[in-house]
Amino acid sequence: MGLIKKYYKLVSVLSVAVCIMAACTVSYKFNGASINYDKVKTISFENFPNRSAAFVWGPMESMFNTALQDIYMQQTRLKQVRQGGDLELSGEITNYDAYNKGVGSDGYSTMAELRMTVNVRFVNNTNHAEDFEQQFSASREYNASQQLSSVQEDLVNQMIDEIVEQIFNATVANW
Repeated sequence: MGLIKKYYKLVSVLSVAVCIMAACTVSYKFNGASINYDKVKTISFENFPNRSAAFVWGPMESMFNTALQDIYMQQTRLKQVRQGGDLELSGEITNYDAYNKGVGSDGYSTMAELRMTVNVRFVNNTNHAEDFEQQFSASREYNASQQLSSVQEDLVNQMIDEIVEQIFNATVANW
């Protein structure tokens, strides 16, 4: 009988442990943000105008500004304010250009590269030691036999995503 009692006791303890473990769930969100929400509650963005001297593509400015604001709204709990946020982002698109990368034996370009650079001014009004002004860049290659107009939107979206991620990591990731 003693063995059966021990068996039932073990089964009971394990059942209770399983129930407790099933009832308790731990949730982690690894989005890269390390923000002290006790101090930092708001963020403000100034429009990033396209000041590229070499080349201008109209939709790029609004695409960039929307993507920049979206990443902070989706991956942080910061409230967006018009001005004077605890965190402030401003800057401009300083370069957008296409370059020939390679020339074939026939003398024509075989590969081209599209480049984009954004200058960012970041102000942390709760800790000015984290303030900075920095340039962030991205580039994409494409086959020069393709018209830029046929690949431009996709390439610009890719570059914007990369630059916005770089800016997010530099401003609030801090790891």
